[in-house]
Amino acid sequence: MKTTGIIRRIDELGRIVIPKEIRKNLRIKNGESLEIFVDDEDIILKRYSPVESLDTIALKFVNTFNQVIKHNVIVTDRNKVIAIAGPLKKKYLDKEISEFTERSIERRDSFVERQKKTFSFVQGEEEFGYYSFSSIVNNGDALGAVIILSTDVPITDVEEKMAVILAKMLSNQFVD
Repeated sequence: MKTTGIIRRIDELGRIVIPKEIRKNLRIKNGESLEIFVDDEDIILKRYSPVESLDTIALKFVNTFNQVIKHNVIVTDRNKVIAIAGPLKKKYLDKEISEFTERSIERRDSFVERQKKTFSFVQGEEEFGYYSFSSIVNNGDALGAVIILSTDVPITDVEEKMAVILAKMLSNQFVD
């Protein structure tokens, strides 16, 4: 664990302010949820991802979809890739998403790129190919994305719809 040298007091309501520089470096946005853990006498804050709690079911879905369409099938939360099936698995799993992916999720976008082009869904990695992107949205909250990515052949209308269907299936896992 790294020390920052920053000390904060707890106010009368039990709140602690996380300094702006730390929030910026960790990409923690206003309104974002943090999960609280206790380890002996330590309090640990971790970014909360409801989609990450679905990682087992998301992995089953992406593996099944990959078996049918033979393209990379990726599921992200708002911060990183949580499930992937296909040739890019080792390269993408657990990687932080790019600003492009983050903005697309925030806008709740669904779109397809049918022209072969260079793109980046995770930080530090570029691909040249085609893709379909569908945000995972539940009760108006943007939770992540489903991306079907092909480096060799264009995405078909059916594959575009499959990205939307998988995003809806994952979203429906949150229904009480």
